[in-house]
Amino acid sequence: MTRVAAVDCGTNSIRLLICEIAGEDIVELHRTMEIVRLGKGVDATGELDPAALERTRAALTRFVEIMEFEEVVDVRMVATSATRDASNRDDFFSMTAELLGRIRLGAIAEVISGEEEAMLSFRGAVADLDPEEGPFCVIDLGGGSTEFIVGKSDGTILGSHSAQLGCVRVTERIMRSDPPTETEIEIAEDYIAEQLSRVEVIVPIADARTFVGCAGTFTTLSALAQGLEVYDAAAIHGSELRFDALKVLAREVVAEPATQRAQHPVIHQGRADVLGGGATIVRGIVEMIERNTNVECFTISEKDILDGIIAGLVDKVQAAENSDSPRS
Repeated sequence: MTRVAAVDCGTNSIRLLICEIAGEDIVELHRTMEIVRLGKGVDATGELDPAALERTRAALTRFVEIMEFEEVVDVRMVATSATRDASNRDDFFSMTAELLGRIRLGAIAEVISGEEEAMLSFRGAVADLDPEEGPFCVIDLGGGSTEFIVGKSDGTILGSHSAQLGCVRVTERIMRSDPPTETEIEIAEDYIAEQLSRVEVIVPIADARTFVGCAGTFTTLSALAQGLEVYDAAAIHGSELRFDALKVLAREVVAEPATQRAQHPVIHQGRADVLGGGATIVRGIVEMIERNTNVECFTISEKDILDGIIAGLVDKVQAAENSDSPRS
């Protein structure tokens, strides 16, 4: 049995997934997330904040220690494009090489292409869905960007686009008051609508039969909609968020100050201040879907790019095993 790990470092959080490959089965051993806000202020300064880098180093160190305990033999880490564009990017990449090298010599964080990111996110998000419910539109709402990927259950991608929409980006750029003012909300809505108009042109939204929401904003809204008293991934994965109720919930979330959001047990402390921005983006996405389809709800997935990365590592392991097996 072989154990592999995936790490995804985004604008807001860094996440880890460790799985064991047992024949044809993939067994999840460990999934965790920490809010490090690596992209904090990058839009304004053009560089990664030293304090954010240190938070990321500390979190990745803990992840590597978990990998060592679980005897992981291979790891792949992907990072937000902000790390590639930052003036002090070498500090980040050398740090990841130092730490990941403890698991596999030469391992380092990668900034992958938009096409590969779309493929990995799609593969992970639809893994547990009924193929008959496709084509699917996977929407991965992150801190700095939101990916829209339309594809079929066999992995065929019909169209994808990475929109410059994210809960951190919208909060830092526009919705700065706590709670945001009506003017800030209107400006944010206009900005979101402008970004989504490009999505409608580039991605075949109307071809999708099922819309899959991934990442923290969607999963947190699902937890709130269900009235969960604790965050329960099993209850959230595969749940449905109906558009009519979701629009009401999103407005309520935006109207709350961050301190009030943070008191709710299903809202992570590091997400409370940007959840209003994320909820505003979700409302805009709902309006776009309603313009183009008759769909009335999101299906929420706890699986995403991490699961896609693991699937790729599994392919790599199985290909190596097949090449090593004796031929008749």
